[in-house]
Amino acid sequence: MPGYNLSQLKIMVVDDNPQMRDLIKSLLEVVGVSKVRMAANSDMAWEILKNFNPDMVITDWAMPPTDGIEFVKRIRRDGQSPNPYVPVLMLTGFTERYRVEIARDAGVNEFLAKPITAKQLFERMHAIVEDQRMFVMTQSYVGPDRRRKQDENYKGPERRKNRQS
Repeated sequence: MPGYNLSQLKIMVVDDNPQMRDLIKSLLEVVGVSKVRMAANSDMAWEILKNFNPDMVITDWAMPPTDGIEFVKRIRRDGQSPNPYVPVLMLTGFTERYRVEIARDAGVNEFLAKPITAKQLFERMHAIVEDQRMFVMTQSYVGPDRRRKQDENYKGPERRKNRQS
């Protein structure tokens, strides 16, 4: 991510595959991120989250015992969550449209299909940093605004425009 000083950025990587965790950590270190914590599962990640307060979470989808989707829901909705607003980048080998929608509806900020490249990883991280979307909290959804663009033809009420969630 050219132009950014990433040396103070704190990132948590959650993946049950140790090689994938090491790969992501290495890619992050190449661009200057030195504060990386890694977890092999969501239970371990939850404990780290309590004390580390990351600026971003990069998590895999398919992990035992609790998958990445349930982990993101816990981050977003659990009353004991240390930071329900932390940006989340979801990694997965499953790229069907319905899975992307499941991740989006869980509160994921960005989605990246495996196998990943350094360029793709940093593009998604850049998108999270540069294109910060308003955070929405309702009874049925907690996470970044799911709308990627504004519809100029929309004529209804602007319910979210003045609400700070």
